[in-house]
Amino acid sequence: MNSSLLSLLVLAGIAIFLILRLRSVLGSRDGFEKPPVVSATGRSDPRRDFEVIEGGPDHDIIDHVEDGSESAKALAAMKMAEHNFTVTEFLQGARSAYEMILMAFENGETDDLRPFLADEVLDTFATVIRQREEQGLTITASFIGVRELTLDSARFDRNTGVGEITVRFVGELTSVVKNAAGEVIEGDPNEIKRQRDVWTFARKMGAKDPNWELVATDG
Repeated sequence: MNSSLLSLLVLAGIAIFLILRLRSVLGSRDGFEKPPVVSATGRSDPRRDFEVIEGGPDHDIIDHVEDGSESAKALAAMKMAEHNFTVTEFLQGARSAYEMILMAFENGETDDLRPFLADEVLDTFATVIRQREEQGLTITASFIGVRELTLDSARFDRNTGVGEITVRFVGELTSVVKNAAGEVIEGDPNEIKRQRDVWTFARKMGAKDPNWELVATDG
């Protein structure tokens, strides 16, 4: 064996030794790895070396009701019964329904209300509208907007599959009441008044009909 070959073997042995030493100190990495999370003390925090992908809190629920409350459990059950149901979209629909139902009531348009009201609520609205007509009263109203909207409570009946959600509204509108002679007896077209309502909507979850019914009202 000549001296050149012997030198190469010696160098190769030294290189292998150095590689093994580096691997023992640094460890090995396959592909892309995120750097370890370092805590305020300068040490790695093993609790944060992973990310929770599923099973975390449902912010679509806990952004509106207290986590772990009966209302939160009811909303979670509604989602189990109807997977495409979201609280956020429901509240957006409730906002639109509030304006539509409120203005239809002010304008005495009971036919427009029929598909969205439970029979008992529809009868109450119709009675008030009929009494206004009998007294010769007319209302001119203009809806300004919903100032506040909060989810008050929720319930779910597992036996019937019916979910109920109660919402608190603070609406702003102008309203003028005139008698049969056309005289203003209440209200001011230039004065914005606030109206507070607590409405409960109900629907059988998973049903083909997407509409929620207004089943109870309270001021």
